Amino acid sequence: MLKISNLSVSVENKLIINNLDLEIGEGKKVAVMGPNGSGKSTLSNVISGKPGYNIKEGSIKFEDTDILKINPDERAAMGIFMAFQYPVEIPGIANSSFLRTAINSIRKKNNIEPVNTRIFLEELNQIASKLGLDKSFLSRDMNEGFSGGEKKKNEILQLLLLKPKLCVLDEIDSGLDIDSLKVISKGISEYSNKKNSMLIITHYQRLLDHVIPDEVHIFNKGKIVESGDHDLVKILEEKGYKEFS
Repeated sequence: MLKISNLSVSVENKLIINNLDLEIGEGKKVAVMGPNGSGKSTLSNVISGKPGYNIKEGSIKFEDTDILKINPDERAAMGIFMAFQYPVEIPGIANSSFLRTAINSIRKKNNIEPVNTRIFLEELNQIASKLGLDKSFLSRDMNEGFSGGEKKKNEILQLLLLKPKLCVLDEIDSGLDIDSLKVISKGISEYSNKKNSMLIITHYQRLLDHVIPDEVHIFNKGKIVESGDHDLVKILEEKGYKEFS
């Protein structure tokens, strides 16, 4: 599904990711954990196509296409979804309108007819209800005035509507109370299946207690320093990141 090979990335002449190799197979949930400044968010930003990063060498292939050579919109159309730690606010654009536009933009790039309005609204309301979001939430401006928990739920709402092949969750659990975390985790689990793949980037183990990863990689100083299964999360919680520095 996604194969990162020999990737090195710098920002303002500072090397952030150093010769990284990472592969995410179809249907797999892969977690990347690491302390602040380890390069985790840089990795997610490079996958999504955010500008400002110098790719010194390497490739990121999604279904055998090197996505470093295509723009973010094309990556989204291919089926890559990014849930950011700090979702942007878009004043003047209703949440439901934004979501419908996003879906139709992807459908257009794939030569698919626009989504039927009735079907879209039915699915939107159904998913919103599962996430504990009322109908008034959908008519509010995109992320404007939303609480941290509402913004994260909105990211999961998009995920479940867009149904991407690969989702990258960049610290989706940061700042969430336990109730919101459970709702977010349930939404992520609903998305997960044998065909959809997932890259979960996080500091802490608590999300991974609800969404069990197939692989866990510890990231430090721009590279993977330890790999394992879910048991590695428990070891990390006991010993901390210093054990793997």
